[in-house]
Amino acid sequence: MWLQKEIRLSPRKRGFHLITDEIEQQLSELRRLDVGLLHVFIKHSSASLTINENADPTVRVDFESYFNHAVPEDEPYYQHIYEGSDDMPAHLKSSILGSSVTIPVTNGELNLGIWQGVYLCEHRNRAGSRTLVLTLQGE
Repeated sequence: MWLQKEIRLSPRKRGFHLITDEIEQQLSELRRLDVGLLHVFIKHSSASLTINENADPTVRVDFESYFNHAVPEDEPYYQHIYEGSDDMPAHLKSSILGSSVTIPVTNGELNLGIWQGVYLCEHRNRAGSRTLVLTLQGE
């Protein structure tokens, strides 16, 4: 089976947000697979996706703090500043983290580790909704 659909995530504040449940809720077809893969792609250049800790929310706070330190705003060498001081850093963070994740599917469920979840990494101060392309394959 191959299936592809787009889902829209509601706007979120800047930071790292767990979206695993939203993905699963919008992909009821997942339950039909014994074995497969889910590829999740974000259609934006100022937000990204990653997989990490899903239990302790301070991990997501620390991610935001780290990336703000590693890729600061208002650097004098940035030329792409037309959409605000967070714009170029958002593009850089997005490229560092990446625009997709691939997750194994086993017995109708995402086969993530017990403490893993999918993060929407929102890098803009005033972002709109975000669109994900979900591509499911398996049998």
